[in-house]
Amino acid sequence: MNIRIPISKPIIENEEIEAVVNVLKSGMLTRGKETENFEKEFASYIGAKYSVSVMNGTIALEAALKALGIKSGDEVIVPDFTFIATANAVVNVGARPV
Repeated sequence: MNIRIPISKPIIENEEIEAVVNVLKSGMLTRGKETENFEKEFASYIGAKYSVSVMNGTIALEAALKALGIKSGDEVIVPDFTFIATANAVVNVGARPV
């Protein structure tokens, strides 16, 4: 039996496509004007002085784990229905996913 369980279906409009094309054309994929604007707007939205964006969810999880002081020898409970990045982030900071 082959049952597909949809996790999400992205809704991508022309506005998003144009924004991505503009960033690609700028040649500044990670530290350009759009990234700086996003970080400032997000910080304002959450009421923080600063925010830092990262390249992917794995790095975001690693940063969160480090901010929480998770280190080698610690055990971190991870969900069973998730992407492998969840456990990988735990391993990457030296802890053990359980």
